[in-house]
Amino acid sequence: MQRFRLFAVVLAVASLSMSLSAQTLLDKTLRIDYTFSGTDKYQDIALDEISCFDTWAGRRHNLDSLILRGNGQISMRSATDGHLIYINSFSTLFQEWLTTEEATRVKRSFEATFLLPMPSEQVEIKVELFGFKGETIASFTHEVDPKDILIRRKPVCKAPCFKLLENGTTQECIDVAIVAEGYTAAEQDVFLEDARTAMEEILSYEPFKTYRNRFNFIAVALESNESGVSVPYEGIWKDTALGSHFSTFYSDRYLTTLRLRKVNDCLSGLPYEHIIILANTDTYGGGGIYGCYTLTTAHHPQFKPVVVHEFGHSFAGLADEYYYDDQYVDYYYPDAEPWEQNITTMVDFHSKWEHLLPEGTSVPTAQMDKGELWKRIASGEDAGKFVGVYEGGGYQSKGVWRPFPDCRMHTNLAPIFCPVCQDAIRRYIEFNL
Repeated sequence: MQRFRLFAVVLAVASLSMSLSAQTLLDKTLRIDYTFSGTDKYQDIALDEISCFDTWAGRRHNLDSLILRGNGQISMRSATDGHLIYINSFSTLFQEWLTTEEATRVKRSFEATFLLPMPSEQVEIKVELFGFKGETIASFTHEVDPKDILIRRKPVCKAPCFKLLENGTTQECIDVAIVAEGYTAAEQDVFLEDARTAMEEILSYEPFKTYRNRFNFIAVALESNESGVSVPYEGIWKDTALGSHFSTFYSDRYLTTLRLRKVNDCLSGLPYEHIIILANTDTYGGGGIYGCYTLTTAHHPQFKPVVVHEFGHSFAGLADEYYYDDQYVDYYYPDAEPWEQNITTMVDFHSKWEHLLPEGTSVPTAQMDKGELWKRIASGEDAGKFVGVYEGGGYQSKGVWRPFPDCRMHTNLAPIFCPVCQDAIRRYIEFNL
């Protein structure tokens, strides 16, 4: 395993986009921190800090296009003529919190951090948050002048960094950072082994397996003062690098961190587009937020399937396909089509996996025994044969449909991403290369 420091990384200089000139964007990262706040009835966005660091690790093509709508979007336009330079989509814990009972009686604030390519001239930045029917619930626009003397230059990450997989430059590959949480300095080797396990497990699933040579992975060995992470329902609070904890929104197995600025501070100057945070605990749980991070336990027996599942959320915006009917309010409604590619309310099914349905498939499709499904696939039957429209998904047993009887986004026992999820991940990978 090769240890490296940032000054040893040599990045090739290339055009940022096939459609945008080199004069429009620089090979640097513009980081903007916001605060999202409010209640279930009112939401607000406020600017916190603007900073920068060298190199841009994000996509260099399709800069002015989106492949997923997301629960929010951030865009950059020329302040001179208004043309769209860059746009990206995301989801946030803040919007998820808005669906909880607490949001009906308490005003709270959440951190939000976004990375954009550095413009060479003054630009207009717009941040939008969407409700679960796609409506705009908050919007904020401000200008950024790259010559502004108050744009802080972020210091380079000082934590030990290790290359796990290097297939090319940031221009050629998608860059993933795996970050330690709750590992002491003495547990660095444990973290590195966990990080390699997480990487290899993700890359063992299609279509990641096919695109393995288009990914770079680094491990960032952040040091925590205490071993383990906080488990509030057991009265355990730990002093860790990223302050993560279970019981997010009072859901015991939901493991997250609200300290997004700290997360990104710890990665400053490194080439990263996607973040996987490994928690040094054997308590079951995790979380994945599209465009933000994956955070999961590293020592529970279900570590491998869970890290893959959560990466499906954070990397490709896939929805949960299981259901408990225990949400305070529903996420999905019969008059709005979800933006996630692996569930539907049938409002606009044509835009989803209709083209992948085998000829003659009934819609909706009768439920199928999962054991029988995997037995038939193991015997050689094509998984695509079983793509259908099965009711139950997105936490709701009624009114939401998923594409497959079982899937990595449905249960921990499913050995694959279903053909529809594979197609969504593949399209996302190709869009970003």
